[in-house]
Amino acid sequence: MLVGGDPWRAAVEGRRHQTRGGARRRAAGAGARHQLVFVDRLVATLIHRRHDLPHSLLALLFDVDRSTVTRAIGEIRGLLAERGCAVSDRPGLRLRTLTDVFAYAQAEGVELRLDATEVQVRRPLAGRGGRRAFVSGKKKQNTMKATVIADSQGRTLWTDALRAGRKHDATAARNEGIGVCFQHFPDVEVPLDDGYLGLRRDHPGQAITPPRKPNKIALPHVHAAREEARHRHSSKRITVEHALADHKRWKQLTRWTHRREILPDTYRAIAGLVSDRTGNT
Repeated sequence: MLVGGDPWRAAVEGRRHQTRGGARRRAAGAGARHQLVFVDRLVATLIHRRHDLPHSLLALLFDVDRSTVTRAIGEIRGLLAERGCAVSDRPGLRLRTLTDVFAYAQAEGVELRLDATEVQVRRPLAGRGGRRAFVSGKKKQNTMKATVIADSQGRTLWTDALRAGRKHDATAARNEGIGVCFQHFPDVEVPLDDGYLGLRRDHPGQAITPPRKPNKIALPHVHAAREEARHRHSSKRITVEHALADHKRWKQLTRWTHRREILPDTYRAIAGLVSDRTGNT
């Protein structure tokens, strides 16, 4: 998963080098041993992400102090978030940016689906600036919003860095640079829902939303054709809803009760893990 723990060991040595202010003076392997080896750190992180068990309980299971588990989870979380998402039939390829996804879709002829989901978070403290930014107009709760891209099989290909729940879906996608990607990859088409009408206006033929409702005085066959077209569009888009459902099976994403600052890394880590599983099916 993380190449035998090499990225983790490199990060540990980097922190030690910064603390020492120079190269190590003792031979590699000297000094105190880690109470939790890399595999145990990884297992503890996965259990915490999947079931949201408290650090104190994990410390009891692994027979270490709670602070050791907290530090281990923090280290592994960042490494998992940086991995990106896996691609089926391409073991060595991982998609980390929106540009990577669009380039892969145009080169391989992959159909993309994009949608946003919200995760409920704790309400910011009273008197703190930007408190209203997290209030979602849709859910009427404090949330953070994630934009997710999946393929036609429901396999997760990318997720953004998350934004406050008050931000509109289309605005969040624009801030990630989707407009530039549409310009540089003109052959990529992305079915969207009605929340992305602005993208359809700016990028006709690429950002595809459901057909608009006809006039009330339109003939019955016009209304019937529109309903059939909306049904076909929904059938294409449903795969990204399945991808979002796979994410929400991880208990931490049903309702986030920890610090909001670490939710983006957590979501990206879980999205990468889900892509590993779905990419092999």
